[in-house]
Amino acid sequence: MRSLILALALGAGALSAPAFAMQAGSSLTLQNPAGAPAHVIIDGAAWVCQGGVCTAAPGGAEQPTERACRRVVRELCPVTAFTWLGRSLNAQQVAACNTAAKR
Repeated sequence: MRSLILALALGAGALSAPAFAMQAGSSLTLQNPAGAPAHVIIDGAAWVCQGGVCTAAPGGAEQPTERACRRVVRELCPVTAFTWLGRSLNAQQVAACNTAAKR
């Protein structure tokens, strides 16, 4: 009986993991926070910026993280870190995002 209860508990945890992952928010760090808006909506994500760090609750357009980064950088300014719906860019990807957004 204990084995059955343990198996059910582990199975329930495994099923809830993807739902938790989809609830991950987004965040970024601005290279130059001077003049950044306190609130901005980009691609359906409501960004709240404070002291050079911006966060957005889960939501927004389902799109590749790199594209989301370019869209945000075009609206705000270059970033030093970027996470979209729980998926983070590495330093090389962030640099590429900042460069591509200038075009």
